[in-house]
Amino acid sequence: MSMYFMFNKPRGCVTAKKDSLHKTVMDHFPEDIRDRLHPVGRLDKDTEGLLLVTDDGMLTHRLMQPKSHVSKTYFFYAIGTLTDEKIKAINEGVMLTGRSVPTLPASIECISTGKITEIEEYLPEKKKDSLLKNPSQDIFSGRITITEGKNHQVKRMLRAINCCIMYLERVAVGGVVLDPTLPRGSFRPLTKEEMQDLGL
Repeated sequence: MSMYFMFNKPRGCVTAKKDSLHKTVMDHFPEDIRDRLHPVGRLDKDTEGLLLVTDDGMLTHRLMQPKSHVSKTYFFYAIGTLTDEKIKAINEGVMLTGRSVPTLPASIECISTGKITEIEEYLPEKKKDSLLKNPSQDIFSGRITITEGKNHQVKRMLRAINCCIMYLERVAVGGVVLDPTLPRGSFRPLTKEEMQDLGL
């Protein structure tokens, strides 16, 4: 019987089975099942949120195939402003640095706007002091949905429209939405409905 888990990844751990320098997402699972499991895809070390973990290699292959175009939705805080022109660019696909073809069309929305001092707790520790030297910097929170999985894709897409992500959290993969009651660093089995959303 295959195992399927929802894991709420905290900042600071890497998406790997083993790492000699950093704590991994698998360190949050019991030792008796840890070796059998693997994460589906990856999240950057400083990105939080929904990560699927399983021992089903076929599911991983299906979800990670580029042609599958499985949607992934992220919540973020970014320095900058989101104009109609920038939204249109994301909707149509943007050119990433080092790439010769644009990204696939994505959707993005602004949730709220403010100043950088309002998101102090979300700023990267190493950059916090220098960022707060300019307390009037505009920031906004938003949601973006992509159907690709290029390296650092969301951060690079926002950079392409002159915005800089300070905090990133994955909140959905396909029809599976991060459980708001699941604490950071915790996991639970997928429900029957969530497994159906993944075609299981």
